[in-house]
Amino acid sequence: MSSADALKLMLLSSLWGLSFIFMRVAVPEFGPIPLILVRMGIGALLLLPFLLSARYLHLIWQHKGPLLLLGIINHVLPFSLLALATTRLEAGFTSLINATTPIFTALIGALFFATPIIRQQYLGLALALVGVYVLSANRLDFAVGGDGWFILAVLGATFCYGIAGNYSKTRLSHLPSRVLAAGSCAMSATVLLIPGIVLWPGEPISPLAWGNALALAVLSTTLAFLLYFGLLASAGATATSTVTFLVPVSALLWGYLLLGETLSLQIIAGMLITLLGTAIATRLLRFRRRARLPQAPPPPG
Repeated sequence: MSSADALKLMLLSSLWGLSFIFMRVAVPEFGPIPLILVRMGIGALLLLPFLLSARYLHLIWQHKGPLLLLGIINHVLPFSLLALATTRLEAGFTSLINATTPIFTALIGALFFATPIIRQQYLGLALALVGVYVLSANRLDFAVGGDGWFILAVLGATFCYGIAGNYSKTRLSHLPSRVLAAGSCAMSATVLLIPGIVLWPGEPISPLAWGNALALAVLSTTLAFLLYFGLLASAGATATSTVTFLVPVSALLWGYLLLGETLSLQIIAGMLITLLGTAIATRLLRFRRRARLPQAPPPPG
């Protein structure tokens, strides 16, 4: 990876880490669905100039059904679930649970998309699940006022990402990245338009909440998507996937600096175990087999 790509990767991880901060601040006033409508609507408008070509517009119309499905499972559902979760969970904590996305991607790929899993990946999957348990063991309270359902909402978002990652790889990989980004954003905004208007809050929204919503749309959506797809083209999928490990670290730091969230020993231990398991499961960390020593030839006779 070049130094320019490394800087882009760090910026991307920071922008996606900040998205959890923006949601945490804005969602109490907007509500989950209206906030994600703002995010996807403005994101779609800002990405539309990249589609000012008859070829790109034709591709979007030709693949409107798959792009609609991608928008729902990769944007509408997971973003709304994450926004709901941040009404209760800390931004850094939410980002750590969200870091299990590659785990669900591997499991869903093996179960439904004929993607093989090697022995090493099973170890990574198990480790990552242990990390999630360490993070949330004392918070899995499903009574009224508990955190359990909000933790499940984050896991539901990662499950959606797992489906979307496999679906886009097997069915939409032939499309240009700008068509995937802008097309899925536009479809998402269309789906969210009516429920977002119906659920729009009756009370005036503060400038602070609006500022965070706009930052979520412009920085953590439009700019982040452009950086992400640019990195895929220049650095490759493997190098770009390392952003998975940088985003929760970024969110934890931003949460500590901007929101005063605590960094407990439990969170640090859970983070290390989860990210180690994810690195093994995605094969960014590989075990080399010990080379066998050549056997001596049998004695003659």
